Amino acid sequence: MSNPILKCAIVDDSTLQRLSIVRLIENHPSLELIAEYSNAIEAKIGLATSEIDLVFLDIEMPILSGFALLDDLTLKPQIIFVTGKTKYAFKAFDYDAVDYLRKPISKERFLNAVHKAVSNFKMKNDESFDENDFIFVKSNLKKRKVFLNDLKYIEALGDYVKLVTVNDSLVVLSTMKTFEAILPEDRFLRIHKSYIVNLDKVLRYNSKVIELEQQQLPLSRNRKSQLIEALSASMSR
Repeated sequence: MSNPILKCAIVDDSTLQRLSIVRLIENHPSLELIAEYSNAIEAKIGLATSEIDLVFLDIEMPILSGFALLDDLTLKPQIIFVTGKTKYAFKAFDYDAVDYLRKPISKERFLNAVHKAVSNFKMKNDESFDENDFIFVKSNLKKRKVFLNDLKYIEALGDYVKLVTVNDSLVVLSTMKTFEAILPEDRFLRIHKSYIVNLDKVLRYNSKVIELEQQQLPLSRNRKSQLIEALSASMSR
């Protein structure tokens, strides 16, 4: 499934900061820049008359802050806060922000934040989304939707398991058996007592390890034949 294109706006009183975000947006295939605003007053008027999916929002601005702007908006798009200070981070998540980026923005953090926004957009807008393509997990007292295409592997951590995705990882109070039961067996395989792997992410393997893009995972001797069979089946899907 191709990714949607999110219509974006930037609200920041710093010309240099707006320029840096513009460059990041223009180089991202899932983002389209619709508007730039140098203050929250302009943004309040513009956002009320434009269809915007995602706003990169500064917090400290003259006259009207980023938080005050959100308080005044009736229809709230997704928000990624961008600020030079960390002291607002806790308050930012009271506004259900997608993410909180600290200036200067690293490309990696930007990509992670945008990935969350794109995933949220899919959940809310793609009526044809196949329910088999994601699972719900509970992490940090919140339910999270994990897209199976993004899930690289699962690792056992005592009473917990760690879900490692393309962009981040989640620690969940659960068992490997639970995930073996809920994950589609034609796409995921238990390769070791401590690991379940997404077969589509396997690049190479030998008798002892399998290789993903940036990781090596141990392969149990009694699982190698199952791996070969499962990979053959997945290639013919």
